[in-house]
Order: sequence, then C-alpha cells, then structure tokens
Amino acid sequence: MFEPLCCDMPLHPTWPDLVARLLATLVAGFLIGLNREARGHSAGLRTTILVGLAACVAMIQANMLLDVSGKGPDSFVRMDVMRFALGVLTGVGFIGGGAILRRGDLVTGVTTAATMWIMTMIGLAFGGGQFGLGAIATVLTLVTLQGLKWVDLKISRDHKAILSVSWPKNSPPDLQGMIRTLGYEARLVSMEHDPSGNRFVFSFQIRWKQPEADQPSTDVLGVVGEHCTVERFDMTGERSF
Repeated sequence: MFEPLCCDMPLHPTWPDLVARLLATLVAGFLIGLNREARGHSAGLRTTILVGLAACVAMIQANMLLDVSGKGPDSFVRMDVMRFALGVLTGVGFIGGGAILRRGDLVTGVTTAATMWIMTMIGLAFGGGQFGLGAIATVLTLVTLQGLKWVDLKISRDHKAILSVSWPKNSPPDLQGMIRTLGYEARLVSMEHDPSGNRFVFSFQIRWKQPEADQPSTDVLGVVGEHCTVERFDMTGERSF
C-alpha cells in the first residue's frame, strides 16, 4: 500500500504550519516565475509569485474557517468555505484570458495563461497543507516549461508565409512548379496591377514543414528570383507562448 503524499487540512492549523505553506508557495512561484522571466515572457517572477500566494492565502483562510462552517439551519449564516478555491480559479481565468492575444494567425499568451492556472493549483495545494502534492506539481511544471521546450522546438510543424512577386504577364507564374522540389506548396491569394511599371504583382501563400528551432531557408527565394522579381516575403503562422 502507498502512503498518502499529503494530509488532511487540520481544523486548527498552527502559525508555523501556515508560514511553511506560504514559504513553500513562495519558493514554487519563484522557481516557475524565474523560468518565465528568463525567457522574457509577460507573466514573470513577481506575477507568478503573487498568483500563487493569492491562491495559498485563499486556501489558508478556507482552512481557518473550517471550524466555523456547517452550523445548524437556525444559525445566522452558513458558508461553504471550499468556494474560496473556486473563486480563485475563476479570477485567474480572467487573468489568463487577458493574457491570450490573437493577431491574424499569430497566437500568444497561451502558455502564460496555462502557467498562471497551474501556479494557482500549486498555491491551493500548499495552502491546504498538501506539501507533497504541491512539490510534485512544481517539479512537473518546471520539467514541462524547461525540459519539454527543447522537444517542442524539435517537432516539425507547419509554417506559412506570403510571397509577393512581380510578373510582366497578366497570368500568374507557375510558382508551385518552381518550389515543389524544395518541399513547399504555393496558392495564389491576390493579384494587383501596377500601371506605372507595366507589371502585375501576384501574392502567394506558401506552406512548408520544419522544426521551430531551424531558421527559415532562403533557398525558395533564390529559386523564385531566377524567374521573377521577389517583392515581399512575410512570415505568418500560428504560434503560442
């Protein structure tokens, strides 16, 4: 039989126990926030610590109010102290929703919102005196943010870009035929006529697969440049941080 990693919340926690819960949350928030701060993300050291401490304090308050809840139906007030944790999670949901931004196909802030969420759960665990659960969650969070980042960068994924080329004819060039051998796909998305230069500008959306860690290859621009003039090359794509 396995022994439990955490104990039930005592009805009358001592001050040393409460201080230990706050300090454990502070350490967890520091480690996770330091990882985010070092990478220059929006939810850094102080934000992560404050979110964890807020959750921890809410759970500690719920713990301290356990012995005054559950009164009889003739009492003046009855309260469910476990709603404190639900309130904290709802509040963090608003923070996480505000951290997620979308500009076209570019998505940012998803990992930041997820970090705030797991930090809240870690704070609730430590606030409830579940030190083992909180410690394991902290370690797994650090492994996910630090260790799996390298794996994420090595995964081959779809990339997109808009490539605009000028062409003297009113029919688009066979861009797909030019870049197919390089592993790219092309699709015409717009056409403009430039009367002053007596030319047409065709814009194509091109797709290819490569790991996030690799720099985009410029081979495609060289191949296309042999047949027509490259006007613009704008990288697009859906990424989350």
